[in-house]
Amino acid sequence: MQTTSLALHTDKYQINMMYAHWVNGTHKRKAVFEAYFRKLPFGNGYAVFAGLERIVNYISQLRFNMDDIKYLSKQEENYDPVFLEELLQFSFQGTIHSMKEGAIVFPDEPLIRVEGSIMETQLVETAILNFMNYQTLIATKASRIKQVASQDTLLEFGTRRAQEADAAIWGARASYVAGFHATSNMLAGERFGIPTAGTHAHSWVQSFMSEQEAFDVYAKVLPDQVTLLVDTFDTLNSGVPHAIKTAKMLESQGKRMNAIRLDSGDLAYLSIQARQMLDEAGLDYVKIVASNDLDENTIFNLKAQGARIDTWGVGTQLITASDQPSLGGVYKLVEREVDGGEMLPTLKISANPEKVSTPGKKEVFRIIDPKHGKAIADYICYPGEEQPLQGGPLKLFNPLHPYLKKTVTRYEAINMLEPIFVNGRKVYELPTLDEIRSYHREQMNLFWPEYQRKLNPEIYRVNISPAAWNMKQKLIAEHVQFTEE
Repeated sequence: MQTTSLALHTDKYQINMMYAHWVNGTHKRKAVFEAYFRKLPFGNGYAVFAGLERIVNYISQLRFNMDDIKYLSKQEENYDPVFLEELLQFSFQGTIHSMKEGAIVFPDEPLIRVEGSIMETQLVETAILNFMNYQTLIATKASRIKQVASQDTLLEFGTRRAQEADAAIWGARASYVAGFHATSNMLAGERFGIPTAGTHAHSWVQSFMSEQEAFDVYAKVLPDQVTLLVDTFDTLNSGVPHAIKTAKMLESQGKRMNAIRLDSGDLAYLSIQARQMLDEAGLDYVKIVASNDLDENTIFNLKAQGARIDTWGVGTQLITASDQPSLGGVYKLVEREVDGGEMLPTLKISANPEKVSTPGKKEVFRIIDPKHGKAIADYICYPGEEQPLQGGPLKLFNPLHPYLKKTVTRYEAINMLEPIFVNGRKVYELPTLDEIRSYHREQMNLFWPEYQRKLNPEIYRVNISPAAWNMKQKLIAEHVQFTEE
């Protein structure tokens, strides 16, 4: 997918830390990092994980070329030429586990786990967070829109307002993962096989002597793909009546017009009136498409007002995630190698309690109630803890509020972290986009509606094992004792 080197798609401090480890002789020591987010975006009850395909492509092609090395040699740090020469031989030899794309995910649980030398695990941080944060954010936004318009057709129209080409292309893909039906972006369509959709602009109508001529010419050229933009001049007194005439012309040729599009004004009122005009003209098969700065809140309100809209073209608010333009995912060291080869769990302490990390390399299990086939909690534990796989009684408690606890005895446990790379070798076959969409639908079906609703969703519980909880408390206590001495 990438045709140019992305080795320098990283922050400078990553290179500096790599170099410092190299000079110090600690660059081959093992480390484990985990990527996660602390807070759900958009006030939502869940998030949708996306970005794995691009991460896999990035890791698979991660090499420094001569241009990269020449650039690094010009930096004010004056990196040792021997270090730069070693970078030319670099390839990722670590191990990565990840959630599958389309998975429903929650705060404070590992979405991606990276194991390897401290040098390589440090290098990949920036790119992994960049790809994960943006695509997960857009997939989550798209899923929220899908929730309020689940029976309607959803079109991604955001390219012209996206923050550059990569955001437009990968944002279109993330939207499709979460249930959108098509994109206006032709390059995204070509690269990923996403269906494409488009109508015409106001400039098409303006370029003719009359609106009627513009509609008729368009229908003659594309008789099987006719959706007419009816608000260039006057939606109800001009646009819709002229569209009806064009539709009748098509009927005389044995064709059917697809839809009209509303792009301004009171969309609820205009759609209700336009629907009535179309029905009275015997054109009940003609759909109504709406656009104009739509998001889940606008669509929710329009539906509450009885809007007669079948298809939603969503652009700026989706592709830019305008109400929360960053996911805020982080990448934290959870385990490191010390002298003698032992791996020790590490803890990040913060004045903000929510930023205190959970130490140690961890697995994530989704606990399913077999009676209803619904998820009841996620369970984070250490790899050596086999309890979820053995099916014995499982103690669930909220790590922020330990008094909120219960024990489950009948359950199924799904390991959510898949091996992607093992010792530098890719072991995961990337699914097709349709397979990812299908997996996402399966994931959504695992959760009761109260976790998915737009307003005041129920909080889904993410629990940690007693061993992980005790280790965290132990390291916190050791830190407090050390600082007090």
